[in-house]
Amino acid sequence: MPFSKPCGLSLALCVAIGLVASSSVNATDTTRPEVTSAVQHDTLHSLRGVMPRPDDFSKNSHSHPAHPLPFIDGPGNPTDSAVQGSVTGSFAPALGAGFDGVGQGFSGPQGTFTVNSAPPDTNGAVGATQYVQIVNSAFAVFDKSTKAVSYGPVTTNTLWAGFGGSCEADNDGDATVVYDKAAGRWIIAQFAVTAAPYYQCVAVSATSDATGAYYRYAFPYGSSFPDYPKMGVWPDAYYETFNMFNGNTFGGAKLCAYDRNAMLSGAAATQQCFQLSSSYGGVLPADLDGATAPPTGSPNYLMNFGSSSLNLWKFHVDWANTANTTLTGPTSIPVASFAAACGGGTCIPQSGTRQRLDSLADRLMLRLAYRNFGDHESLVVNHSVKVGTTHKNPYTGVRWYEIRNPSGTPVVYQQSTFSPDTSYRWMGSVAMDKVGDMALGYSVSSSTLHPAIRYTGRLASDTLSTMQSENSIIEGLGSQSGNNLARWGDYSAMSVDPVDDCTFWYTTEYLKNTGSFNWNTRIASFKFPTCQ
Repeated sequence: MPFSKPCGLSLALCVAIGLVASSSVNATDTTRPEVTSAVQHDTLHSLRGVMPRPDDFSKNSHSHPAHPLPFIDGPGNPTDSAVQGSVTGSFAPALGAGFDGVGQGFSGPQGTFTVNSAPPDTNGAVGATQYVQIVNSAFAVFDKSTKAVSYGPVTTNTLWAGFGGSCEADNDGDATVVYDKAAGRWIIAQFAVTAAPYYQCVAVSATSDATGAYYRYAFPYGSSFPDYPKMGVWPDAYYETFNMFNGNTFGGAKLCAYDRNAMLSGAAATQQCFQLSSSYGGVLPADLDGATAPPTGSPNYLMNFGSSSLNLWKFHVDWANTANTTLTGPTSIPVASFAAACGGGTCIPQSGTRQRLDSLADRLMLRLAYRNFGDHESLVVNHSVKVGTTHKNPYTGVRWYEIRNPSGTPVVYQQSTFSPDTSYRWMGSVAMDKVGDMALGYSVSSSTLHPAIRYTGRLASDTLSTMQSENSIIEGLGSQSGNNLARWGDYSAMSVDPVDDCTFWYTTEYLKNTGSFNWNTRIASFKFPTCQ
C-alpha cells in the first residue's frame, strides 16, 4: 500500500494539530518525592493451598466504582478531525479459541461465582503458560493451552489470606494484574479502602506460576482515597498511578514507583511518589511489552489527555539516592481535535432498555503500552470520543494513537478515531506485536444492539492512521438494566503473549441475558499471520 505522511492525514492538518510536540511546558519537578515504606510485607508460600470461604461470593461486595474526574478536556465541543468512518480491503486477524471468564455462573475448582457488584472492571494478562483474569471482586487462573480453569474463582482478597489487616479483610476492588515479562512474574494488586487509613495491596509472584508463592505488600496512602489505580512494569520499578480524592474533592493524580528489585525477592520495599495538582487526572504509566528493554536509564513515561492534546511525563527513580529522583513534564502533545464521548459521562444506548451506559471518556483507557523496536520507541493508547454531530445520535468511537520518540521530542506518528458506522464504540484497549502490527478491542452498542465485544487491527505495512475491518469476538444477548446501573467497564485489557510476542489476548464484559448484576466476561486470542 502507498506510504502516507507520518500522521496519516493531510500536510495542512499535520501542521494544524502539531505533528511535533509542544516544548512550551517541559520543566523538571524540583520537589523531592514522598518516600514511604510498605507498612507490612510477608510471603504466601502457595496460593494453591488457599481455599476460599464457602460464603465469599454471597457477601455484599465493597467494590467502589471510579469517581468521575473534573472536566479536563477543554471548553467547547470540537468536531473530531481524525475519523476513520469506513474500512475497505483487509480484514483483522481471524479469531482463535474464545472462552468465558469470571462472571455470572462461572465455575472452577474453587466454586461458582455470583455477581454481587458492578462494574466488573475486567482486565487480564498473559504469561508463559497461564492467563490470569481479574474482575472487581474475584480472579481466576487459566491454562493457556487448554483454556481450562486451574485455580479459581476466588475473591481477590484470598491472595492476602493470613496477611492480616485490611488487605486480608477487605475485598474492595479496582484490582489489576500485569505480567513482568523480563522476570517472569505476576503482579496482582487491589486497594483496601473500606476505612482509612487506605492501602494499595500488591502481590508479586515468586515464580512464573500464578498459583504458587507470592511476596505480599501493603503500601499506605493515609486518609486520601487512592482511586482507579493502574500499574505499568518497567525495569527499575513497578509504576502505579492513582486519582486522589479527599472526600468527594479531587486532589489530582498521584504517580508512584514501587521498588521492583526488592519486591522480586520479597525484601522490604519502599515507594516514591509525586502528587500532581487537581489540573491532572487519569494518568497511565507505560507498561513494557516485548523482549527489548527501554534504553538503559530510561525513565518511565506517563500520559493523560487534555484539550485536544496528550500530556507526557517522565519519571526517573533512584533507589540509592532519592534526591536524584525526578518527575519531568508535562510535555503537551497536540493531537487531532476531539470531544470526550458523552461529554465524559453517560449516553451509550442499548437494545431493549432505556438504561444508558457510562462512556468513562474522562480518561485514557488501559493500557499505555510501550515497545522498543530498536530503531524507535512507541507508545500506543486509546480513549472514547464523540463522533456523531446530531443531538439524537451523538455516537462515539475509539480514538487511538501511536506516539514515537517519547525520550526526546514526542511525535504523533499516527492517530485516528475508529467509527465505521453509527453504533457506539467505547471502553477500548490497544497493543502492538513485535513487528508493529496493532490490535484494538472494544465494546459496541446501540439502540438496536445489545453490548457486543469486537476488535480491529492493522498491519505495520498498512496505510498509516487506518484500521482494518471489524471482527466480532462475541455478540451480547442482553442489555444491562436496572435503575442507575450505568457503569460499564471501567476498563478492558489487550495484552501480548510473551512466548511468541505475536498473539494478542483481549478480555472485557458482555451479557447473556438482559438484567441487573448478571454480567459475563469473555477472553479471546488472535494474531496476524505475518507475525512469526
